[in-house]
This record gives sequence, C-alpha cells and structure tokens, in this order.
Amino acid sequence: MELLIQAGIALAKILIVITVMLLTVSYLVYFERKISAWIQNRRGPNRVGWYGALQPFADVFKLLLKEDIVPSNANKFIHSLAPFITLFVSFATYAVIPFGPDIKLFGRTIQLALADVNIGVLYVLALTSLGVYGLTFAGWSSGSKYSLLGGIRSSAQMISYEVSMGFSIAGVILLSESLRPMAIVESQYGFMWNALIQPIGFITIVVSAFAETNRLPFDLPEAEPELVGGYHTEYSSMKFAGFFLAEYANMIIASAMIVTLYLGGWQFPYIDKFGLSMGLTAGIQVLSFLLKMALVLFFFIWVRWSIPRFRYDQLMNLGWKVMFPLSLLNLIWVAALIMIFNI
Repeated sequence: MELLIQAGIALAKILIVITVMLLTVSYLVYFERKISAWIQNRRGPNRVGWYGALQPFADVFKLLLKEDIVPSNANKFIHSLAPFITLFVSFATYAVIPFGPDIKLFGRTIQLALADVNIGVLYVLALTSLGVYGLTFAGWSSGSKYSLLGGIRSSAQMISYEVSMGFSIAGVILLSESLRPMAIVESQYGFMWNALIQPIGFITIVVSAFAETNRLPFDLPEAEPELVGGYHTEYSSMKFAGFFLAEYANMIIASAMIVTLYLGGWQFPYIDKFGLSMGLTAGIQVLSFLLKMALVLFFFIWVRWSIPRFRYDQLMNLGWKVMFPLSLLNLIWVAALIMIFNI
C-alpha cells in the first residue's frame, strides 16, 4: 500500500510539472512576442483572445493542421527521431530542480522536486550534453547542406560553451561541497548567494546559457541570412514545433539552473525569522523561486531584442579566449576564498 501511495505521489508530481511546463512554454512565446513588440513600439499579438492571450493555442492548432513534409533524400527514421531527442532532453532535466523546500501534507513530507538525487548537477550536465545529438541528427538526416551546416555549427557552439559552463558550476560545487541541488540552495542561506560571492562565475554561466540555448546574440546555427533556417530547415508541422518547444523549454531550465546555483534558489532571505506558519513560508519561498526565474527569463528576452548577432569567429573567440579563462579564474577565486576564509 505504501508503495502505491509513493508511486501515486510521484505520478502526480510528474503530471503537474509537465502540464505547468507545457503551459509556461506556450505563454513564454506569447510574452516574448509582447515584450519584443513593446521594445520595438509595436502591438504584438492582439487578435485571438483578450489582448491576444489565446494566441499560443492558435499557433499550436495551426501547426497541427500543417502537412508533415519529409525530404526524399532524408533518413526518415533519424529525421523523425531528432525532435523527440531534443524534447526528451529538455523535459527530463526538470526532474532534479527543487522548486521549494520540503512541505508536510496529510502527514507526509513531500519534496517540491521530482527527484532529490545526490548527483543532480551531474545529471543536468549529462542531459544537456545529449541535447547536441538532437540538433546534429536533425541537420545530418535532412539531406540538405544548409541543415548540415546548421547542425555542425550548433554542435561546435554548444560543446565550446559547455566547458566554461562546467567550470562555472564547479565553483558552486566547491562552496557548497555537494552535487545535490537542494544542498546547494540551502548553502546560500540569507544573502550568501553565489552571484554575490563569485560574480565572475555568475557572468560566465549566464553568457554560456545564452549560447547553450541558441539565443541571440548566439543563434548562429539558425542565422537566417546565411543558412536559411539552420538545422530545422527541412522540418514542418509538429516536428518543427518540437524544436521550437525545446528551445523555450531549454530557456526555462537554464533560468531555473541559474536561480538554483547562483541566486539562492527558493531561499527568501531570513524568512524563518518572521515567525510565519510553515505553509505560508513554503508558499513565499516557491513564489520567490518563480519570481527569480521570471526575471531571468525577461533578461533572456530583453537581450535578444537589444543586441545584434555575433559573427561565428567572434562567437568562438568569446567562448575559448574570454569565457573559458574567466571560468578558470573564478575557480581559482573560489578556492582562494575557501583557503583564506574557510567559507
């Protein structure tokens, strides 16, 4: 009986997270279009629903009705598999993100994360590395030179910036002495946020997150003037929507990781000193996590519509000649802090 209850709780959490993420991704596209319109002094979506609020559902419906075209020279199996790989990697990563502290409900302690594993950070890094395969397979299997070039560019870019991202995360692990996301959040009690202790690491992980998610100014794999549409040139209908969905899902997971590792996660500074009830405290902490994520996502969108695209040589030079040395410098800085101040 106990096993069935645990399985039911796990299934409920999975369904809640997937439903919330799908709705969030849909409306993130809507908010990006609205924010870009605000930046460029336009109106944005305003026809379907109140202020265009139903536009995401209209877009999905339109893509469902489009014909699924597969090029005659494509490897049909890999061509169909690629978007599923990208989506699987994007959604599986959410399993270890802690959205809040443990809560008590009906006499049970429930974790506000799908899984609280000791190697959660390694799990995220491993899965994000697998995301390269989805884009590379898409480019290669399409039988198009433009798609192939987009896939190669994408893999080179993501591998390059994964190095500096890994070293940025290593500084966090040194301070928290744990690979467990919940422990990393708890180590940032009060205002001991890693963004304040190691600002260089914070800058490098934010820049690397832009490159990992193929967002402007790092969207070279999809540079329309040069490569038509990048690795997804030969995709249509819901397969194209899969890549589109994965891009925004990756934005959300990148924001969640930045908040967890560097911005205190769900920690609201010294909230335990206010004498609030446990339920109210947990609610405020979950809202704190969501608000921090929303601010990081707004920053992602703001940068996209403010900074022009890099050239490819500029992108690679920044990754290997600037971000990589800075991430090493941050690691040395953290090690020095631990040795001198015994943090």
